[in-house]
Amino acid sequence: MEDKQGQGSLLHAALFVVTLMILSNYSYCQDSTQYIPDGTEGEFLEVVKSDSVPEKWKDKRWRLFPGRFSTLKLGGGFLYEFAGFAQDENSKRQADSAGYVVESAFKVRDFRVVASGQFKTKRTFSWKAGFMYDAVTDSWLVRETGLMIGVPELWGSFFIGRTKEGFSLNKVMNGYAGWTLERQMAIDVIPILADGLKWLGFLPKQRILWNLGIFTDWLSKGQSFSTYKWQLAARVGWLPIYSTTDKTIFHIGISYRYGEPVAGEIRVRSRPEANPAPYFIDTQKFSTNASNHLGAEVYFSKGSWMFGSEYYIHQFNTPQSSKEVFYGGELVAMYLITGETRPYTTVSGIYGFVPVARPVFKGGPGAWEAVLRLSHLDLDDGPIQGGKFWRITPMVNWYLSKDVRLELAYGYGVLDRFNLKGTTQFFQARIQLTLL
Repeated sequence: MEDKQGQGSLLHAALFVVTLMILSNYSYCQDSTQYIPDGTEGEFLEVVKSDSVPEKWKDKRWRLFPGRFSTLKLGGGFLYEFAGFAQDENSKRQADSAGYVVESAFKVRDFRVVASGQFKTKRTFSWKAGFMYDAVTDSWLVRETGLMIGVPELWGSFFIGRTKEGFSLNKVMNGYAGWTLERQMAIDVIPILADGLKWLGFLPKQRILWNLGIFTDWLSKGQSFSTYKWQLAARVGWLPIYSTTDKTIFHIGISYRYGEPVAGEIRVRSRPEANPAPYFIDTQKFSTNASNHLGAEVYFSKGSWMFGSEYYIHQFNTPQSSKEVFYGGELVAMYLITGETRPYTTVSGIYGFVPVARPVFKGGPGAWEAVLRLSHLDLDDGPIQGGKFWRITPMVNWYLSKDVRLELAYGYGVLDRFNLKGTTQFFQARIQLTLL
C-alpha cells in the first residue's frame, strides 16, 4: 500500500513537471552561444564570462539563473513504464527453479532532480549535483555529483566526485538519452556509478579521445551499486570520420577496467532489459579477488541513420587460481524517420539527446525513431552456471518535444538455464519526462 501511495505521489509530481514543460518556451537552441560540458553524460551549460552575464539569460527558461558567483541550472526527469510478459512452459519452469515470479506491472522507473552551474572564474570551473529516487530499492540515491575543471593544458578536463567510470559508450551516456528502454545486459556487470577522479581529453587534429579514472568506495560503502573496493577504468576512442557538415561520424573505441570486489566476492546478474522483470540470469555470489574487463565499440552514423555494436569480456580471478569468464554484447540499428540527427560530443565520446525540429506542442509531428537491437549475455563458465540469455527488440520512440518521449517496444528472448531453453515475449511502454 505504501509503495502505491509513493508511486502515486511521484506520478502527481511528474504531471506537474510536464505541465511546466508544455508552458515553457521550446524555441531556444545552440546558435552562436558557447557551451561547456554539464558533467560527463552529454549535457551542456551555457558559457558565462567571469565579469558579466549575457543579457539573453533574462529571456531563457524559468529554471536558469545568472547568480552572483555561479550560474544555476535546474533540471530533472521522470520515467513511468509498463512491462507485460508472455512465457512458454520452459520459461515458467526456469522461473520456478530460480525462485522468481514474472508478473506484468506498471512501475515508476526513477525520478530525479539535478542542479548544475558554472563558477564565474577565468578557468572553466563547473559543478553538478544529482539525486534520484530509485523505485527498485525505494530510496533516494546521489547520482552524478561533483566538480568539473577545464584543463586545456592537458587537452581536456577533470571531473572529481561521483560519476560514470567511463567504460562503454552506452554506459557513459545519460540513460534518458539512450535509444532503447534499458542498456544492453553485458554492461550490467559494471557498476553504474563510482566515486573518484576522471580525466577526459580530446585531440582535434588526431581525432583521438579518452577518459581515465580511478575510483574507491570511501563514500559509497553499503550502497547497492558499490560492489568494488577500488577500480581503474580507461577508454580510448578514434574518429576515422568526424564531419559535422556532412553529419557523418565513425567512432571506434576500446575500454579496459580493473577492479577489486568488496569482501572478496561478487554477484553478477542481469534483468532481461525490462526493469519490472526479475533477474533472469544470476551467478549468485562467488569468491574473487580481482576482475579484468575488456570492451570494444564501433558506431557509424550518417544523417538520420545510426549503426552500432559493443562487445565485452568480463574475467574474474578466483582463489583457486582459475579464471571465470563471461561475455556478451549487442548489435543495434536506428533511423530517425522525421529527419533529425542524433548529436555526438567529443567531450566524453558519446551520443546525446535527440533534437526535435518540430515539437508536437508547436504543431509539428515531433521526432520519430525506429530501433532494432539484438543483445546477449553468457554467465556460464565452469562451476558457475548463471545462465545465457539473448533478446531481439524492435521498438519505436516518439519524441513529442525534447522533454517528452514515449517508447513502445516488443521483445523476444530465449533463456538457456537449468538444462532448459525458455522463451519469453516482452510488451513494454514508457513515458519519459525531462528538463534538460
